[in-house]
Amino acid sequence: MSEKTLSSQQIYDGRILKLKVDTVRLPSGRVSKREIVEHDDSIAIVAIDGDDNVLLVKQFRKAVEKEVLEIPAGGIEPGEEPVAAVKRELREETGFLPKRVERIGGFYSAPGYSSEFLHLFIASDLTPKKLQAEDTESIKVERVPVSQILELIRTGAISDAKSVTGLLMLLFLYLAKPVEN
Repeated sequence: MSEKTLSSQQIYDGRILKLKVDTVRLPSGRVSKREIVEHDDSIAIVAIDGDDNVLLVKQFRKAVEKEVLEIPAGGIEPGEEPVAAVKRELREETGFLPKRVERIGGFYSAPGYSSEFLHLFIASDLTPKKLQAEDTESIKVERVPVSQILELIRTGAISDAKSVTGLLMLLFLYLAKPVEN
């Protein structure tokens, strides 16, 4: 079942998103409104070091008025491939460049009102590189042992959807590997 768009009005055109209001006809015939945030695709990175620590970033998020512990993430620049965005964003936010990047999935961040699709990657074999960033002075990098991830999610210390999704995917893949003797 789908909704037929009767009209669409862009009401905001910002630097990272646009907002539009669509008037739609529902399958029942009723007319309704949909407020839609148009956002380009993004990447989210689960970066794991050689000591089984995940690199997380803590930064203040104005929308929720508090610091949030998250996996690194960011937008894909026009013409940029997602893997290149992973390398750029990880370097900008953490000061590390991955030698290995593996796509492990993707998801819509909030399909009820947003078009944003996040490509999810695991980055490993990390090499320290000079931090190159313009707007990351308030980001704090934290190394968290993989063994603590579930507890941090359970207690709400990690509470944003991209981080929970990415870290649970890591644990699923990490725990699904056969144990070598």
